[in-house]
Amino acid sequence: MRYAVLIYRDESLNSQFDREQWDALMRRYDEFGIRYTDHIRASGPLQGIATATSVQVRGGRTLTTDGPFAETKEQLGGLLVLECDNLDQATEIASHIPDANRGSIEVRPVMTFA
Repeated sequence: MRYAVLIYRDESLNSQFDREQWDALMRRYDEFGIRYTDHIRASGPLQGIATATSVQVRGGRTLTTDGPFAETKEQLGGLLVLECDNLDQATEIASHIPDANRGSIEVRPVMTFA
């Protein structure tokens, strides 16, 4: 079964990282990717919320707004799609995502249509 894994973190904390800390975090992500390569079907970090555009359609009109739709403490910073046997396996893998110790990881089954 496929699971969407959404990585939320306070992106303002990124400015507190010096180059060495940032490089260490990226190495941890590389190690995570290598360790779980058999389960990862797609992945990608997202650019900061300043680059986001929210889209809504109301009354047949498309409305766009700069930035995320909701104000939150943590922002969506990246995502993965995992292929796992069950939710327990998906959450176990998600617990090893490097940002799990400074943000939160949401794991959700991907709907399938027969």
